Amino acid sequence: MTAAGTDDRDGDGAAAGGPRPATYVDLARAVLYREFLIFVRYPANAIGGIVVSLVFFGLLFVGGRMLAGRALVDSLSGIVVGYFLWTLAVGAYSSVSNDIGSEVQWGTLERHVTTPFGFAPVALLKGVAKLVRTFLTSAVVLAAMLLLTGASLAIAPVTVVVVAGLAIVSVLGLGFAAGGVTVLYKRVGNWLNLLQFGFVVLVSAPVLDRPWLRLLPLAHGSAMLQRAMVDGVRLWEFPLADLTLLVGVAVGYLGIGYVVFHYATRRARRLGVLGDY
Repeated sequence: MTAAGTDDRDGDGAAAGGPRPATYVDLARAVLYREFLIFVRYPANAIGGIVVSLVFFGLLFVGGRMLAGRALVDSLSGIVVGYFLWTLAVGAYSSVSNDIGSEVQWGTLERHVTTPFGFAPVALLKGVAKLVRTFLTSAVVLAAMLLLTGASLAIAPVTVVVVAGLAIVSVLGLGFAAGGVTVLYKRVGNWLNLLQFGFVVLVSAPVLDRPWLRLLPLAHGSAMLQRAMVDGVRLWEFPLADLTLLVGVAVGYLGIGYVVFHYATRRARRLGVLGDY
């Protein structure tokens, strides 16, 4: 009787005031808060990234104006939009792949594996958190580019965020695949960084001349973002086929990257090299 009563009281106490299982909402909140703390505690690094992006664009703008002259001015709005999307793409890709590489170097990778959520969901939410930060910093870069060049763009926040966000989701999938390769083979940063220069080709892909290029990451989203920010097309004014393809490409590449990441980390665990560096 006493033991049973004690057990019942213990159970009621655990149910009333004991720890509850963590949910994905708790995980998302913790990851976003972690990203905020990193941004606040290391502001020099965040500001340095913005300055580097602006310096690179300044060199591109000044050098292009010296070489191309009026031709650059005529296509200036398109160049600003393309560079804005490129900074988003590089930020999203490098944040995922470099973050996983850093976890490998620090020896903290196994802590992610042993969480109740699993490694892949934690990495996915960390990638989303870094994508939010990348959007904020790239918005600052965009505003500075508009002031520097005097270009004018039609910036509808909902349209820009949705179109650019879906375009970057496909790059997030590439970052996951790169992170999986990093977990398995460790030091492959030089090879993975080459893909960042490939984003320039994807952003400027001639999708009108070669429609099949729309199936590549960034290409279709870049064309839609150009129409949204240069021509002023709103989200609801795009054809349903274009929106469907944008979502399909984003989900498809994110799914492929997620699968590559999952199997690469599982193989690393099977080979016993998950925590090695």
